[in-house]
Amino acid sequence: MAWTKNRDRLHEAAISTVKAISKNKKLNSNTGIYQRPPSGNNIIFSSAPRSTKDLSKWRGESDFQAFWHKFHKKRKEIPLTLPARMLFNEFEISRVEILGSQEFIGSRKNISDFLNQRSNELEDTKSLNYLSHGINLWLKEGVGFKFNAKSKTIINNLIEKYEIETVSEGFRNNIIENIHDQEKFEKAVIKLLQKLNLLKELEDDNEDQDFEDSPGSSDDIENTEMESDGNESEDTSNDLKDFKGDIELDLQDAIESTDDTSIEEEIDALAYPHNDFSNKLKKDYSIYSTKFDEIIDAKDLVTSDESLRLRNQLDNLIKPHLSTIGKLANRLQRLLLAKQNTSWNYNLEEGMLDNARLHRVIANPGYPLSFKQETENKFKDTVVTLLIDNSGSMRGRSISLAAICADIIGSTLERCQVKTEILGFTTKHWKGGDSKKLWIINGNRSNPGRLNDIRHIIYKSADNSWRRSRKYFGAMLREGLLKENVDGEALAWSHERLLKRSEERKILIVISDGAPVDDSTLSANREDFLDNHLREIISLIENDSPVELQAIGIGHDVTKYYKNALTINRAEELGEVLLDELSKLFKD
Repeated sequence: MAWTKNRDRLHEAAISTVKAISKNKKLNSNTGIYQRPPSGNNIIFSSAPRSTKDLSKWRGESDFQAFWHKFHKKRKEIPLTLPARMLFNEFEISRVEILGSQEFIGSRKNISDFLNQRSNELEDTKSLNYLSHGINLWLKEGVGFKFNAKSKTIINNLIEKYEIETVSEGFRNNIIENIHDQEKFEKAVIKLLQKLNLLKELEDDNEDQDFEDSPGSSDDIENTEMESDGNESEDTSNDLKDFKGDIELDLQDAIESTDDTSIEEEIDALAYPHNDFSNKLKKDYSIYSTKFDEIIDAKDLVTSDESLRLRNQLDNLIKPHLSTIGKLANRLQRLLLAKQNTSWNYNLEEGMLDNARLHRVIANPGYPLSFKQETENKFKDTVVTLLIDNSGSMRGRSISLAAICADIIGSTLERCQVKTEILGFTTKHWKGGDSKKLWIINGNRSNPGRLNDIRHIIYKSADNSWRRSRKYFGAMLREGLLKENVDGEALAWSHERLLKRSEERKILIVISDGAPVDDSTLSANREDFLDNHLREIISLIENDSPVELQAIGIGHDVTKYYKNALTINRAEELGEVLLDELSKLFKD
């Protein structure tokens, strides 16, 4: 399994493709959950996948939207029941996808993989989404699309529920025959929906009206019509030609720029450490979807110019504390170097001759010679992880001081040859993200588990040098980064990363200003859902893990969660307190 690294470039290439295929440069692009059908002049698809195995189904998201804008023409709406409207929409989406896959042959696999993934996500067999998705699959099956077992099950359920084979095989053939004519296609679809008793009783004048002004699935969704002229057509044709070379280059770069370990392996470890107590946690904690979760390097959060600006901002914050920082850092460094320095054993019978004691032999020739031997103090190979709460309540002085401390600790420990990792945790959205939208789409089942998209940030990995990583520490100060906090999963994630390290001693220090808070999750589950999970993770680390856990609360007492914890009431105290705690840890 490989890890896609050129995700931004791939995402931009996908947007260019949609505009080129649809011949509409005025499309607006956003990242999020796609809409079926697309709304107005908007294209929405998720961020480029981290794993190359997901590339084709991700490209299927953009392909169906490109084909919608290319082949669909806005039609006037007629009265439809909600089930009929959703099925009508899906028939039209299926039509444009079939047309697109005929013209752009490579998209056929993308569309199939995308639909198979959608099949895997649909759980409620009674939902309208399940039914409409089945209609799409059923129509495509009629033109030779191949699907996975879950998709075939959905088709079979659809056939069984509506006895569709006995009433509609001829209808399907008629629909497919008219696939290139949207007006005739819509008439055929309406007849099928009537046969399946999914339409309202229409007035005679509605039934007899010219379909030139009738059934439209998207008039209530689309607000503007696609605009194109001869010049745009020519331009976008050139865009498409240029893109054919670019997309192959982008995709090749993405595939070649891979790592042996997929990011999905880290996402799988977010909620539960991989050891004997994982099964217990899974009984008490659930996650609605990890599909939209993100583990991201700090350098990917900011542009080059932004990283320089934020680094300068952080340097300006550090300046007033330089004298204090120097004293504290030197104190810790002296302690650590003393632990690592060699020492001498004296008055030995063998070893190196101790010249400082030769005067005794001269004064008393019968006095035996004295020897000395160099010994190395035992100092455990150590790694330290600093896990920083990046929630909205840390905004201001708290996050500034946390960033300062990350800089201090990173530089000091590196000088002492102690590996250091700086991590952060927050969410991608306020009050729910794509996970919550997916939950709503699938029927709002009760107690869904964690409902926001978490974002875990690597400011500095243990194997990266402080000099190379420090320029991205300022990303903590980035406007809009700090949102909500799911502490339990962040703690489990950082703990899991430490367990994989080879160092003999492992220390995890958490800097936070309070309890876990995520409004979307807490409103849909028990009010103690996140709190209980955090307590369980802490208990298991403190009692069953070789990792030494220390917590520092900023303005809040965190001793109700952690055994080894202290609280500071002023953010200005954080630097000295953190170094004091490290000094105590290394004295052991």
